[in-house]
Amino acid sequence: MADEGFAPHELLANFKRRMKIYHKSEDQELSRSLTASQARIKQITGSEDSNDPLIAELIMERSRYAYNDQLEFFEQNFLSDLLAASLQHYEPSDGGDDDGGTTPVPV
Repeated sequence: MADEGFAPHELLANFKRRMKIYHKSEDQELSRSLTASQARIKQITGSEDSNDPLIAELIMERSRYAYNDQLEFFEQNFLSDLLAASLQHYEPSDGGDDDGGTTPVPV
């Protein structure tokens, strides 16, 4: 059942091409998965810029793991890429009321 207000995720076409999904019946669920993956990647790396090739790759790979019911293995298998993206998007703290940026991000 199609939702009239449904807006596909910007990576949906690329994700479907990669996964060899040629029908539209799962578009809403795939977009939800991509949106959830984008939120989690932002939480880990600090970036949700899907125009950044590394971030886009991580969003699609996390969605692939979710699609195949293997999500529990994603962070372990992509740890080096997640750390690289985190370092690439790291912004030092300005010394405000927070903890100085010393709180680790759960991976």
